[in-house]
Parts: sequence; structure tokens; C-alpha cells
Amino acid sequence: MLFWVLLVAGLAARYAAGMPRLGGLLLFCVPLIDVVLLATTVLSIRDGAEPTVWHGLSAAYLGITVVYGHRTIRWADAKFARRYAENPPPPPPKLYGRAAIADAWLGWLRFLLAYGISVGLIFGLVALVGGLDRGAPLLVWLNPLTKVLVYSLIWPILTTLWPGRAPTHPADPR
Repeated sequence: MLFWVLLVAGLAARYAAGMPRLGGLLLFCVPLIDVVLLATTVLSIRDGAEPTVWHGLSAAYLGITVVYGHRTIRWADAKFARRYAENPPPPPPKLYGRAAIADAWLGWLRFLLAYGISVGLIFGLVALVGGLDRGAPLLVWLNPLTKVLVYSLIWPILTTLWPGRAPTHPADPR
């Protein structure tokens, strides 16, 4: 939640309020949220807190934001720049043929990286609490993360089999 609050506040300051330095500072703080979340999770467990599903969620969240956070900030920045700085819209992506196949597999590989980071953090927390017996609540997140990883593999496979064709433009009747 704080990710989105700082993101919107930074972009609003940068574009809507015309304060680019403040906006840049707020946007710089967005990734710091991940550092604070990781530190508080580790400190909580190290100080003897019973591991919970919420500790596991923080590990899962961190893996995803490490991989997707920067892309999300860039996407939102482009939207705000278009709306408030009147930047031109980006060219439409080529989502057919080899470009579509490469884009689909690259997207899946990004999630595979997020999955790997999340799973690594979860098992790091399990080791920190002393093993699988105490760390069982942390492992709950392996199930949904693995399901998303497997289900998201459907899109690149389908795109590889049916990549689509370049759009055909009807002849100009003039």
C-alpha cells in the first residue's frame, strides 16, 4: 500500500504540482520501502516473534517488487507525463510474430526471476527461524506462487504456437 502512496505522491509532485525535486525524492523512497520491509521482517523473526503467514507474504512481495517495481514506476511515470506534461503517447507495441513470442517468454522469465527471489527469501526466513517445523507458516506462500508460475506459462506456450500475424490495412478507397 505504501508503495502506491509514495508512487502517486511522487508523480503528483513531479507533474501535477510542478515540484520535480520533491517528486524525485518521493520516487527514490519507493524502493526503500522494500528495504524497510525486509529489515523489519528479519528483525521481527530474529527477536523471537512466531513466524506467521504475514512474514511469508513480505518475502513473496519483496521478490515481486524487486523484479516489477522499476517497470511499474516507469509505466506510471509515462502515464503521468502524458497526462500532465503532454508527452506524446508511446508507439503501439508489435504484438504479433516473433516479437509477440519474445515478449511472452520474456514476461514469463521475469516472473520466474521474481519467483526465484521470493522462494529464496522464504527459505532464508525458514532457515532464520530454525527449520521447517517452525517455518511452516512461511511456506504457505509457495503454493500460490508456484501456481501463478505454472499457470502463467500457458500464455507463452500459446503465443509460440499461434503468434498472430501483422495487421492488414485495407486499401485506401480514395
